[in-house]
This record gives sequence, structure tokens and C-alpha cells, in this order.
Amino acid sequence: MPAYNASQYLLRSANSAFEQTYSNWELLIVDDASTDNTLLIAEQLAARDSRVTVLRQINNQGVAQARNLALDSAQGKYIAFLDSDDLWHPEKLQKQVQFMESSDTLICYAAYQRIDENGEKMGQVWPPTQLSYHTLLKSNFIGNLTGIYNADSLGKQYFTKLKHEDYVAWLALVKKAGLARSINEILGSYRVYAGSTSSNKLKTIAWQWRIYRIGESLGLIRSCWLMFCYAYHAIYKRL
Repeated sequence: MPAYNASQYLLRSANSAFEQTYSNWELLIVDDASTDNTLLIAEQLAARDSRVTVLRQINNQGVAQARNLALDSAQGKYIAFLDSDDLWHPEKLQKQVQFMESSDTLICYAAYQRIDENGEKMGQVWPPTQLSYHTLLKSNFIGNLTGIYNADSLGKQYFTKLKHEDYVAWLALVKKAGLARSINEILGSYRVYAGSTSSNKLKTIAWQWRIYRIGESLGLIRSCWLMFCYAYHAIYKRL
């Protein structure tokens, strides 16, 4: 869990991990040189539950490096992601682990609820039931807070410095696994901010183009076609 000046929501997000019906987890909180009391809250959480470990970055290095630091310390068979302002629903881990072990699935994701800064519901996102690498190229269908993968089989996937680093990571994982499968249920709540980077459309388009051309080394014509697909799915997601 990368955390930078996250004091407003950190406790609520961590509590959504404590409330999991699946109990065999570890929560790695990475304080990214916060200037508020994020570190204090994180240390209190670690004192409360031995499954919580607090890591620190002396200088602010961003979410990708924070996640990579957590990955270095992660010990579990499965790796899942929870940001410091998002929420897991109570049966999230249990349902996904059971599904993955019963179906030999290496990557699992789910539907999620979009919420605003006050926790008010804004709409739901229902991804396709399964994804190949070529389908995932059309849009980031995997909500990062719902994604979980088998690190024993796929290895740890580290994050790049490209924007939308979570999308780049899921592309690499699905490319290795061949297929990702969804649980057709809402298993998390994703917080959306007014004026956030997810809402800045011009920057998002530029970042997406860089993923296609630089991250995935795709040709010009294919990249243009995928940009059209990406725009279509971005509009559809908000209907």
C-alpha cells in the first residue's frame, strides 16, 4: 500500500483489509516521505496487528517505486493491491483465492464501485469475464484494487516509471499468463477525485499513447486503432 500524505483515508483503507474473511494476508504500507501524520497512523496500525509492516522511503519517489519496495518484501503466494484511499469489500480475498485455486487461474480481477471523496457512490465498473493480452490492450479493464496474481507461478511484476504503471504491469502479467479471469461481483470501492489524473483526459491520452508506442513497442497503425478502442471504452465506462 503506497501512502503519501494519506492520513485522511489510510485508516479506513487498512480497516478494509482487517475486515477480510480471509485472514492469511500481510499488509505492506510504504510511507513515501509524507509530510502529514501518515507514518504515525501506519505505525499504529502495525502495533495493532502483526500482519502489518511499515516501510519508508526517505525521499518522495512516487507510487511505482513505493509498490516496488513493497514487492521486494512481499512473501505471499498471491499479490494483491490496495491503495491508501480505496476499499476492499470483506469477502474480496477469500472469494478470489478460492476461485483461483479451484480453477487454476493465475490472474483474477473483479467488478468495483466508484465512489467520490465523501464515499458517495458514483457508478459501477463491470469488466469482461476474461481477458487475453490483446483484449487488455484495448482498455485497462483490470481495476488495480481488484487484481490479484499468483506470484509463485508468474514471478513478482515490478512497476515501471511510465504513467498508468498499474496498466503496464497487468499487460505484462496477462502476456505471461495467457489469460485473466473475473469474478462477476463487486469486490472493492475505488475513490475518484474531482480534477484527479484519472479525470485529466488530455494527459491520459498522452500516457496511453506512450504505453502503446514505448511500453509495448507497437506499430503506428495498431497504436492508432487501439487508441480508438481505448477512447470508446473510456466513454462506455462512465455511462
